[in-house]
Amino acid sequence: MVSIDEFPISSANYLPGFKVVESKGFVYGLTVRSRGVGGNVTAGVRSLFGGEIKEYVKMMEETRNEALDRCIEHTKDLGGNAIISLRFDSDSISQDMQEVLAYGTAVVVEKE
Repeated sequence: MVSIDEFPISSANYLPGFKVVESKGFVYGLTVRSRGVGGNVTAGVRSLFGGEIKEYVKMMEETRNEALDRCIEHTKDLGGNAIISLRFDSDSISQDMQEVLAYGTAVVVEKE
């Protein structure tokens, strides 16, 4: 995972402390994950008793991070050094698969 000092990212349309000097355009990172049979069985049993299903939380955190990393790489490929207006979207593809999309605007920024 990249730190904010190395690669500034904001869900706002600006980055405090930085000046946007160029917009590189729309960027995204997409990934699809499946828990697998073993994880589904464990999660299914856990769901009978209620509470947090840690297997799915871990899977979704990893999936979100992978989508964000791919969005950062897309930004770098376009020559950007930051992302503004970052958003996440998630959807089920099937009962066992989840997609996560990270998207935003690639920009070139300079410290103010």
